[in-house]
Amino acid sequence: MKKFHYIILLAIITNIPIAKGQTVHLIQYAIDLSGDWRFQMDSLDKGVEQQWFNRKLSGAIKLPGSMATNGKGNEVDTNTPWIGNIIDSSWFFKPEYAAYRKKGNIKIPFWLQPVKYYKGAAWYQKTVHIPAAWKGKQLELFIERSHWETTLWLDGKEIGMQNSLGTPHVFNLTNLLTPGAHQLTVRIDNRVKDFDVGVNSHSISDHTQSNWNGMVGKLALTARSPLYVQDVQLYPDIHAKEVLAKVTIGNSTGKPVTARLRMLATALRAGAGKLKPVTREIELTGDSTTIEMRYAMGPAPLLWDEFNPNLYTMNVQLQQGANKDEKQVQFGMRDFKAQGTQFTINGRLTFLRGTLECAIFPKTGYPPTDIDSWLRIFKVARSFGLNHLRFHSWTPPAAAFDAADRLGFYLHIECSSWANQGSPIGDGKPLDQYIYEESERVVKAFGNHPSFCMMAYGNEPKGKNHVKYLTDFVAYWQHKDPRRLYTTGAGWPVIDKQDYNSTPDPRIQAWGAGLKSIINAQPPKADYNWKDIIGKWQHPTVSHEIGQWCVYPDFKEIKKYTGVLKAKNFEIFRDKLNNHGMGKLADSFLLASGKLQVLCYKADIEAALRTPGFGGFQLLDLHDFPGQGTALVGVLNPFWEEKGYVTAKAYSRFCNAVVPLAKLSKMIWLNIEELNIPVEVAQFSAGPLNNATPVWSVKNEAGNMLFKGQLPTTNIAVGNAIQLGTIKQSLQNIQKPERLTLTISIGDYQNNWDLFVYPVSLPDNNQEILVTHQLDATAQETLEKGGKVLLTLKKGTLRPEKGGDIAIGFSSIFWNTAWTHNQPPVTLGILCNPTHPALKAFPTQYHSNWQWWDAMSHSGAIILDSLQKGLPAIVRVIDDWVTARPLALVTECKTGKGKLLITGIDLLTDQDQRPEAKQLLYSLKQYMAGETFKPVTRVDAKKVQSLTVGQP
Repeated sequence: MKKFHYIILLAIITNIPIAKGQTVHLIQYAIDLSGDWRFQMDSLDKGVEQQWFNRKLSGAIKLPGSMATNGKGNEVDTNTPWIGNIIDSSWFFKPEYAAYRKKGNIKIPFWLQPVKYYKGAAWYQKTVHIPAAWKGKQLELFIERSHWETTLWLDGKEIGMQNSLGTPHVFNLTNLLTPGAHQLTVRIDNRVKDFDVGVNSHSISDHTQSNWNGMVGKLALTARSPLYVQDVQLYPDIHAKEVLAKVTIGNSTGKPVTARLRMLATALRAGAGKLKPVTREIELTGDSTTIEMRYAMGPAPLLWDEFNPNLYTMNVQLQQGANKDEKQVQFGMRDFKAQGTQFTINGRLTFLRGTLECAIFPKTGYPPTDIDSWLRIFKVARSFGLNHLRFHSWTPPAAAFDAADRLGFYLHIECSSWANQGSPIGDGKPLDQYIYEESERVVKAFGNHPSFCMMAYGNEPKGKNHVKYLTDFVAYWQHKDPRRLYTTGAGWPVIDKQDYNSTPDPRIQAWGAGLKSIINAQPPKADYNWKDIIGKWQHPTVSHEIGQWCVYPDFKEIKKYTGVLKAKNFEIFRDKLNNHGMGKLADSFLLASGKLQVLCYKADIEAALRTPGFGGFQLLDLHDFPGQGTALVGVLNPFWEEKGYVTAKAYSRFCNAVVPLAKLSKMIWLNIEELNIPVEVAQFSAGPLNNATPVWSVKNEAGNMLFKGQLPTTNIAVGNAIQLGTIKQSLQNIQKPERLTLTISIGDYQNNWDLFVYPVSLPDNNQEILVTHQLDATAQETLEKGGKVLLTLKKGTLRPEKGGDIAIGFSSIFWNTAWTHNQPPVTLGILCNPTHPALKAFPTQYHSNWQWWDAMSHSGAIILDSLQKGLPAIVRVIDDWVTARPLALVTECKTGKGKLLITGIDLLTDQDQRPEAKQLLYSLKQYMAGETFKPVTRVDAKKVQSLTVGQP
């Protein structure tokens, strides 16, 4: 006899666990459809014409899952019909990629590579057996997430089509699914539709989650009373201490009925007071009726926010004679609002510290639907000091909302579209209507979640009428549903009547800014903010996609890709590094570039925190973005794991609810100066910090305490740009070059900065060393006589083919070089041995820090192979992983009978205004004068001469 698997629908749909021993009335039933299905690919799109819905399919597949997770599809090749723009198409024709275009060794650099690929129609089929007890009930097919368009046939009869990208596909089968055996046939088509949401949208593209075909999450046939709770939307009012409930009742009995509706809210926190039920007799005359009821939440309802994510469950019961139905809805009492130019949560100021989630799930190629996976993601994000997540051009499954509810995360949701680069919005195309339909579905499915605080149509729109369209879209939702805040699109446009602005203006590196950005064009400091930028707007501003700072690939990560997406791009980059003889430096490049990446993110985040009246930021990204030519912008990998160069504890010092801030006018100091550093705090904790005493200290690199003090004890309100006092300290006792660490603490919160102090005067050492801008006759004569020459190249004189065309700057690479058309800088900072004697008088770590800003801003990167293959470097420049050239700022060699030290840094021009250059030159000369200056590799003088323009 066939066994039927009945499970409680409540547990399926809402993911609320049933307590052990709890009595549950089996009012709603479901048949779990996970497991074996019949399957067939339809690559020629003949299935409808040939009526595959009227026959048994021949193949097999396991669901939930995708074709790729089942090993089905085509091999990737040069003709794979990807979804997603490829900005740098050189892979298709450049000789250097020829080996990766061969059958059996296909490796692409654009994004993670699926083991199998398929774009088109595919058919899924299952025979189900309906019990007699289901006769006369409300019956539905529930598909939690399908990718993409689903068309359903029941016993050969077409039922309908659904195409939501962000919500479940639910088909009404009442009066069609009679007791007995039936054949369900589902056709899924993952090709771009008439309503083109944009080929780069993370809801559909191969850039991130992959263009998968299948059904995931909960798959079930459900049976409910013919009189049933169709929908419940709850509108909390924390001021009135009540909830307005809009309950839609479905009636498939075909006649008017009288029923009793009962509501009871229960707090999920142990020890909370009990609330009273509310009951009403209702008259139902049509197929669907919406009832409004107000539910009192007691004298002191528990509020939901990031610090106290208190949740309630509203149980809605419907009874009419023997017909019973119920629905449980999770909600929170919260009020997320715009107050002037800032956000408030329940009347208290808050600041959004966010990152993006771009549907990056390499193991499956599609998002998880279980709550544990999402709890892990949010917990990792919280450990790095974040309280906010933006879903870029896609909507996550219910489990993401459930997890965010539990942990107190503020979510920005988008309606599955990035209408740009060939897909405009607002121009009267089918997408315009689809966005309204999809937003309606998203709000209906997830609108009760307290974490669902913000919504936009999608990302960075385009179209001649997009401003008008999105202005109307915002107005529509502001009027219809006040439970959250609305903006036009992530990135733009900024309009007067939206609830908050999303704009890339307030950040330290703009797209296309290159070496003209704050971090590359201005000497290092930490006292600027975005007050002047946001001052022209009346609404809260969230800075769009700040950061985008790259790090070198972690090739150890390749083995982690055990699922359907593989890091073949990393294999290409690893081969390139090995081919240039630097494979052993891979881990060093990762760690050194990672330290610079963190420094850049710290500068970005602190600038936002220093800005009075600011709303918050959204990073791009806390974890890596594998698409768009590979954008390694995360301090975490795509699996939300640390890479080894920064911990959550260290990162959360400058990214947290409370962050002490030193307003440093510069990072480089002379020992005749006095530190004069205003101190402030960004304080967005659960309430005021009373009787707080900020303390500060300065230690040297050995960890010895040099100075310390405290600022006045005070009560610190919630807010930012709160002045705490000024640190004043003379540096005259520091007689040698030092890297100092300034630390400021407020209770358990601590932040720190590296400062560099140099002596104002240095001895005129080593007159016998010739320092020159070019290897002229005098320099050659010196070398021929066995002398020592320090060749310091003037910026702009290095020949293009020797490295002069390599645009270097202080910062890391922004996004990547492929997608930005080689926006400078195209390098990732320096790598050196800090104990090398050449750097003894120039304190440094193995990576870039602020004292290297001057060098990187006055230099060219020398391609070492242009002098001699295998020439060692004292200070390396880390090249873009795509080109992986051996680059140096400082190297040495034997030339003639003498010894030559070559640096791509101009250490002579304007030296009096450049203490770092003066100190580095001193350190190099001290090294050259000593016994340890013993270059090994010989380089011909003509090769050295050929480095610079104007030399033979």
